[in-house]
Amino acid sequence: MHSFVRQGRLDTAEIDTWLANYYQPGVPIDTQALLSQLNEGIANQLQYQVRNAPGVQSPKETLAKGTGSCRDLATLFLESCRRLGLASRFVSGYLVSSAAVEDIATTHAWAEIYLPGAGWRGFDATSGQWVGGEHIAVAVHRHPEAVTPVRGAYIGPVDGATMDVHVRVEKL
Repeated sequence: MHSFVRQGRLDTAEIDTWLANYYQPGVPIDTQALLSQLNEGIANQLQYQVRNAPGVQSPKETLAKGTGSCRDLATLFLESCRRLGLASRFVSGYLVSSAAVEDIATTHAWAEIYLPGAGWRGFDATSGQWVGGEHIAVAVHRHPEAVTPVRGAYIGPVDGATMDVHVRVEKL
């Protein structure tokens, strides 16, 4: 059981209002149960949206819109955990899902929370699940904007230019 102390961070009023659905200051709660409730709450209350625009929405924007990309949902989760005084970090990588014929991997983002005695544990706010073997971490950082899964540059004519990226996963 843990009694959390709220820490000052970004979009604090909006995050505190949202957190009030899950945690009441001064009321002890099992940390893992709270984290699972927050994670599932984001997945169930907010709509996942593929958003190819660069950057990450603020938690305030994600809550106001009711929608966000995996980056946005992970950021809301980690900033909520920071408001509760829990160490958290942003993870960018790939999510592997088994398709009918072959494994497909796509860029994905999630959050990790440090639990004393257990270490860093991943939470995927897009699905509301704990991170498992289908999550492949590529980069980890405190700031979501610091870890982009795909970055590059193109010099040349842009008329009709396209770019395709394919990730192939083989189970060993």
